[in-house]
Amino acid sequence: MKQVGYKFPTTIRQTALSSVEEEWYVPTLAAKLGRELAPLKRSNFGEYAMAVNYLTTVLEEARAVEKVAVYNIDHMAQIQFTGKDASALLDRVLPANVESMKIGQCKYSLLLNEDGGVQDDLIIMRVAVDNFILVINAGHDITDTVDGKEYISDADRILAYLKDGEEVEVKDLSEELVKIDVQGPYSYKLIKELYGAEVLKNPNKPAKNMGFFSFNQFEFEGSSYMLSRTGYTNRWGWELYVPVAVAVEQFKRIVTKALDFGGLLVGLGGRDENRLSAGNLGLPLMGQEYDPEHTPTNAPLFNAAFDLESEFVGKEAIIGDIAMANDKRMVLFITEGIVSHRGIYLDGKRLGSVTSSINSPNVSQEKREFLNSARKSVNGEEGIAEIGLGWVYVNPYQVDEDGNDITVIDEKPIRIKIELCKEDAEGNPKGKPVLGYIVSDGITPATASRPLKNIDKL
Repeated sequence: MKQVGYKFPTTIRQTALSSVEEEWYVPTLAAKLGRELAPLKRSNFGEYAMAVNYLTTVLEEARAVEKVAVYNIDHMAQIQFTGKDASALLDRVLPANVESMKIGQCKYSLLLNEDGGVQDDLIIMRVAVDNFILVINAGHDITDTVDGKEYISDADRILAYLKDGEEVEVKDLSEELVKIDVQGPYSYKLIKELYGAEVLKNPNKPAKNMGFFSFNQFEFEGSSYMLSRTGYTNRWGWELYVPVAVAVEQFKRIVTKALDFGGLLVGLGGRDENRLSAGNLGLPLMGQEYDPEHTPTNAPLFNAAFDLESEFVGKEAIIGDIAMANDKRMVLFITEGIVSHRGIYLDGKRLGSVTSSINSPNVSQEKREFLNSARKSVNGEEGIAEIGLGWVYVNPYQVDEDGNDITVIDEKPIRIKIELCKEDAEGNPKGKPVLGYIVSDGITPATASRPLKNIDKL
């Protein structure tokens, strides 16, 4: 079959919204906030030039999701698989039970290599019996070899398992659609006011709201849209797939309404904080918590992504990893400073290593003060702490008689104090450690799956 992935771009790519971010949003925000114009800081993410933050700081943007946050997610790709054998192919490769999916359902899954390492995490949407759309991460649409480094797109990885005679067509829809995510308690009101209450209803039960991990298709002013509810930040929210021809116009409408509700457009920095701070365990990031060299067993979303009764690429490695019953697990922690790439230590014993670390304005004062930090910047009402994720290979928790981690005692979440240390070439800790603790009750509540009646009257 013909290669689906793009050649490696000769110049860094721009999203369909890059120009309007600079030419409309930043001047609009400057006028609204009374701030001077400043150039956008952009970073290469998946060979796209993505805004780290806009005229507001990363911390201001990370806090916006308390009301409503808008994200330009046009760097992510949408790959369509159609044909009578599409579900068989996807079931053969992915650990999700694709065949069992209902039309209109979304499912979270992982694309693994033969060794069980993670090549990408993704969302599957079943549009029809023989029509699926995979929403994949930025840069995973490239198939090429550059300076000796091999890139294989998700589509081409999956097609490598196509059998002779099977009928599957694959199309990259990313040039036709622009993904704009809207998250936070006012996201429901924003979508309802702009596109009508009916787009938020369950198409099979119109009296009810659309369910968690479902999507709708709707027409608006002559154009076809898709709207999913998968909780990109584990908070109430939606993901809009807007036709490229009207994307700039709709982006302006969405962002204008968000600003009216006290929200902001959020760049890469705030987006990562919003994902790490979501729920009791945070959300893993591809390329940081997930990578091709490590299996995802005991990651927070493992049970959502895997159907171990099905066959899939990398299953033997995953089953072997589980059979070892090792103590490997992902943990969420709060620290008094940035601890990227440091070792995680408990009572002088190395537990594992940090995979993500970022400033967070969403850590409560009580949780910051629990650090017992001498840093003045951490304590008090205006203090700031850092949050992060890491893999540990020694279980820091006690376990019950069934082997489950004990994370709550007498209705109080367990907190395990740790030290985060730089390490020398031999892997030994060096220098002054940063204080922190593993937290079992998260930073902010996960609200994505909660009934919409909680926010429909805001």
